[in-house]
Amino acid sequence: MKKSLLIYLAIFLSTSYCYSQIVFEKGYFINNDDQKTECLIRNVDWRSNPTEFDYKLSENDKSKTENIASVKEFGIYNAARYKRYTVKIDRSSQSIREMSNVRSPEFAEEQLFLKALVEGKASLYMYIDADLTRFFYQTDSTGIEQLVFKSFLTPDRNIGRNYAFKQQLLNSLKCESISKKDVERLAYNRKELIAFFEKYNTCQGSDIVYQDKAVHPDVFNLTIRAGINTSSLTLTDVNHNFKDINFNRGQSFRSGIELELVLPFNKNKWSIILEPSYQCYKSQSTNRSPTITTNYKVLEVPIGVRHYFFLNEQSRIFINASLVYSLDFNSKLEFNNQFINISSNSNFAFGAGYKFGKKYSIELRQQTNRDIIYNYPYWASRYSVTSLIVGFSIF
Repeated sequence: MKKSLLIYLAIFLSTSYCYSQIVFEKGYFINNDDQKTECLIRNVDWRSNPTEFDYKLSENDKSKTENIASVKEFGIYNAARYKRYTVKIDRSSQSIREMSNVRSPEFAEEQLFLKALVEGKASLYMYIDADLTRFFYQTDSTGIEQLVFKSFLTPDRNIGRNYAFKQQLLNSLKCESISKKDVERLAYNRKELIAFFEKYNTCQGSDIVYQDKAVHPDVFNLTIRAGINTSSLTLTDVNHNFKDINFNRGQSFRSGIELELVLPFNKNKWSIILEPSYQCYKSQSTNRSPTITTNYKVLEVPIGVRHYFFLNEQSRIFINASLVYSLDFNSKLEFNNQFINISSNSNFAFGAGYKFGKKYSIELRQQTNRDIIYNYPYWASRYSVTSLIVGFSIF
């Protein structure tokens, strides 16, 4: 059964891959000669700002690639807009090990695609490269500049902060409805800076000609999950060439709660999952006299990653892989009125499932063999679990 399940999972995953390709969406690009081309652009929901993109002129056309050297602007309608600028950027690290001991920004000139967040009388742009995040601004009367925020090491090895971006905004974006305290309270993040630039443009009576409308789903999901486990156990005497001791395959109820953190890139296809769940396996040996009985009660805590493949707006399939930690509760093997305390180690779990809408899900999961008596050097065990799990998301 385990072999057939693994074959099924392999077929399922290879089939789902066919649906996983990130689609081409309606967009455009403007080349160096200011020629605008309407096209279909492959939307990968870039975590870091791109330097190139794939496009098609029609659905049946062959995919082509354009890059920052030949394109000054490109966008995906109702998703994102990127503009090419030559800017001075400070790439000082936030990591203590690599942190600069200079308070002032250390600029270098680079040509970058900046993501437009707000465009109007005052415009806001963002640049992300791995762990580096920088914001840029532009007004009718000034060129584009980086909003400066920098962490640095002081002479006594403490971490200092350069909040020069607040002074930049106070000097450049003055309006009656914006007070000094409004600026002083600003954090150097996407949400607060967008709100500030919206407020400034509104105060100036300026139309916002573009605003990033990218839809970001719930970052955190909480799901109640319950299901049926099909479990088996085999014991081996490693010191003697005795026949393996097999236990009846048993079915039991399992229940748990899944915590899911959706990662904000690649069109929200990746997430981190944590799912504490309780289960109990009771069985007895089938080829041993006297009979050995097992009563295995365990709280499993899988920690892993999940990847979604969107089929349409309402449905998606997913795969996940987890490292499973186990907490045993007074679990024992019993034979001849003697007891062996069960103490299990960790193992891995792999699952594939389907989610409809935001509420309902079903998953088939297979765990690798787990040794539940690893603290007994003369015995080895193989505990295997296959689970069918249904879920209902609270939020």
